[in-house]
This record gives sequence, C-alpha cells and structure tokens, in this order.
Amino acid sequence: MKRYLPEGFCYKQTKNREYINGARPLRQAFEDGEYLEARPYMCDALHNLHFRLGAFRGFMPYEECAEGISEGTVRDIAVISRVNKPTGFYITSIELDGGVPTALLSRTKAQSECRRNYISKLVSGDVIDAAVTHIEPFGAFCDIGCGIPALLPIDSISVSRIPTPFARFRPGDFIKVAVRSVEDKKVTLTHKELLGTWRENAELFNVGETVTGTVRSVESYGIFVELTPNLAGLAEYVPGVCEGQTASVFIKSINPEKMKIKLIIIDSQNCAPQRSAVRYFISEGRINFWQYSPDGADRNISTSFT
Repeated sequence: MKRYLPEGFCYKQTKNREYINGARPLRQAFEDGEYLEARPYMCDALHNLHFRLGAFRGFMPYEECAEGISEGTVRDIAVISRVNKPTGFYITSIELDGGVPTALLSRTKAQSECRRNYISKLVSGDVIDAAVTHIEPFGAFCDIGCGIPALLPIDSISVSRIPTPFARFRPGDFIKVAVRSVEDKKVTLTHKELLGTWRENAELFNVGETVTGTVRSVESYGIFVELTPNLAGLAEYVPGVCEGQTASVFIKSINPEKMKIKLIIIDSQNCAPQRSAVRYFISEGRINFWQYSPDGADRNISTSFT
C-alpha cells in the first residue's frame, strides 16, 4: 500500500524545492504527474489560492482547494487558513495568462487519490504518520495524508491525564499515531499505545533518584506528578503546590504489582515544563493488542484493536 504523508513532509525535500523553483523542472513535474508542495501567499476574495513557483504563477481554484468543497462540507476557513502553510497539489495544466506562464493546481485531486489508495485501506491498529493541524479542548485534529483530517481525542493522547491537548502538542507537530477506528470515512486516532507500557516507562527511573515532573492533579490525599506522558506517581499533599507547576521529586518506591510510584516533592516552580521530543516505543507496523499494566498487577489496562 502506497503511503501518503501529511502536508509539510514533502515541502523541504530537495527534489520538491527543485521542482517548485525552476521552470524546466516544474514542467517536468507536470508531465510526470509529481505530487508537489508549496506555500500559497494569498487567498483572494473568491477563495482561490495563489502561489509563486519560480518564474510561474500558481493558481488553485476554490473548488480545487480541498476535497468536499463541491459538496459544501468544507468551511471557507479551511481554505483561508492554508495561506503560508505547505499545501500539496498536482499540476493539472500549464497555460499563459497575460503572457505569464501559470500552473493550474489541484489539492482536491491529491486528496481524492490519497483517500482512494491509502486512507480507505487503513484498519484499526495501523501505526501511521500525522501532523497536528489545530487543537480543541476535546482533542487534536491531525492531517493523516495530503491534508485529510482525523481526530485524536484528548483521552487517547496519553495515559497520564492532561487538562488540554496543548499540554502535549502544538499545531505543526509531526507525530506518530495509531488508527483507533474507521467509520463512514471518519478516522479516529490514538497515541497513548505508542508511548510505552507502565513497566517500560517505570524502567526509565530508579528508587533514590530525584527527577523533574509536571504536577497534573492536586487532591486532598496527595499530588499526582507526571514523570512521562504514560507514567505518573503520587506524592503526599504539600500546601502551595498547584496543577501545571514543574516539580522536583524524590522517587521513594516503585511497585509494579500496584502500578504505584511513591514520590516526595522537593520543590515546585511556576515555570512551564520543557517540551521534549516524544519517545515512541512503537513507531511502525500494526498493533493488535496493547497491555499497559504489568502481568499480575491489581488492575488491567489494555486496548484491543481487533
């Protein structure tokens, strides 16, 4: 199965830059049917997109800007927001417009091909590439190929609970995800299964170490501190510690059977936690079953994709 990538993957590739900046390469790309990406510099009053492609103008008619426009299922903001963002397309023709060579572009054609040859063949458990496009309180919308969107719900982002997807992602982030379900052309994603089991994450730490974490929840009986996106520990209540703070914590004990890590808060600060590269324990292939809890643990937390 051909793999179609989110918009932006192709944009910085040397071959793509050569195509969109040279007259002869651009004509060759048209003749060869190459998929290209460039940044539109303007969306006009009729919602057509305009590009600069070396000595060529690039013109993408409104109805060619996204799959679903002809059916009225795509809002205008989806086209307007493409300005200055890598946008994929095929060249459908090259014409002279006022003496200037103009390439007519179609993103709709690229998306239709991607849906037909790639997205329609995805099944639950497939691990794929995605790019975060925008964030809502209930989840992150991701491009899973040629600008086609899918939803990553907030409760599928990580095992450790977060107040908002902004705690994990920013628009433009390239991430790995797994397909949770495919229903009526709508793809729902999950992320937490790629971030490791309880044991895999716990093995990154040792009793007696003092490490940095993020305060995720303050309760009367204790404070939950996230050590990794899929692992949190519980510390005794300390007055003045607030949700969202960065905390220095001493690891008092690690108990796999109860899936508990006991912590002691040494210090807490209001500085935002540093965003580091996501560590994936699974980054390709297909998942049939994922078990977060260690064997013999008091609770069973797992995901079945079959």
